[in-house]
Amino acid sequence: MTVSLAIADPQRNKTNPIGKPEQGNQTSITEFILLGFGDLPELQTLLFLLFLVIYIATVAGNVLIIVLVVADQHLHTPMYFFFGNLACLETWYSSTILPRMLAGPLTGDKTISFRDRTISFSACLTQYCFFGSMVATECLLLLVMSYDRYLAICNPLHYAARMSSRACLQLAGGSWIGGFLCCGITTLSISQLTFCGPNVIDHFFCDFIPLVKLSCNDPHLMETLAFTLSLFFSLVPFLFILMSYIFIITTILRIPSTTGRQKAFSTCSSHLIVVSIYYGTLLIAYMFPTTDILSDFKKVLSVIYAVLTPLVNPLIYSLRNKEIQEALRKACRIFMFGPC
Repeated sequence: MTVSLAIADPQRNKTNPIGKPEQGNQTSITEFILLGFGDLPELQTLLFLLFLVIYIATVAGNVLIIVLVVADQHLHTPMYFFFGNLACLETWYSSTILPRMLAGPLTGDKTISFRDRTISFSACLTQYCFFGSMVATECLLLLVMSYDRYLAICNPLHYAARMSSRACLQLAGGSWIGGFLCCGITTLSISQLTFCGPNVIDHFFCDFIPLVKLSCNDPHLMETLAFTLSLFFSLVPFLFILMSYIFIITTILRIPSTTGRQKAFSTCSSHLIVVSIYYGTLLIAYMFPTTDILSDFKKVLSVIYAVLTPLVNPLIYSLRNKEIQEALRKACRIFMFGPC
């Protein structure tokens, strides 16, 4: 895996008609520089503390959800099985991005040496591989969770048969495998690119679009690949989720009991909130072309889906879910007073 940087060559970023870089004087490099939030050096300490608190809260909240789902027998249902998978994914998601942000490239403060903000090519590719896999897996997992709610509300008589333990394992396992296969394709494609310089990534983590922008290969093929994968792993699942919730809401409105309608809405509203936040930011970040005007805005969107979404998911599910609240109260009583 070779990354090359052209030096003293004004034609270094030109490509020939078939998209391969022109060869000139080149020297091998092994690192990129993550700028992070380079325009906010005066907020370095504040941002560090903020993201540190976010990381601790994210891990604590998601691990708590996992423990509750595993420990409480009342939560051993398909819906909470998928909640547990999502919490596990969010923990891994945050641990892929935030520790590296806290280690140096968070703000891009000029008082920090470039060495403190560098990342090797292999480490950058590894970070992207795991991060991209988590993104794709979450897209599929949210689709599976909407299918679970669709069956529970629109086809309750078939729910037990279609959401058996084996079916749940297959759906969750398929989401994880599909996510890693998707990102494996893009990671392999990036590893074949030639990087002609500069080696400065205007982002706070290694992502697909900033890496492709640094390549001296023709970007159209990679942009087409990114659009196609975004279409299948973001837009298509999002449209299926919207369709399922149209059926769900139509069914709920036909429930004669007010209590029944409220209970049905309560089980779906938290998932709908998460879907709206996650897919909304993701679609804008990856399916719209990156321009100078949108570059900083997409960086903000990246913070939302990569940092804030894993934080708010446990809060949304716990604050709006009576079963989770009851399991938490029960766990607190056991912790304080011991088992009765």
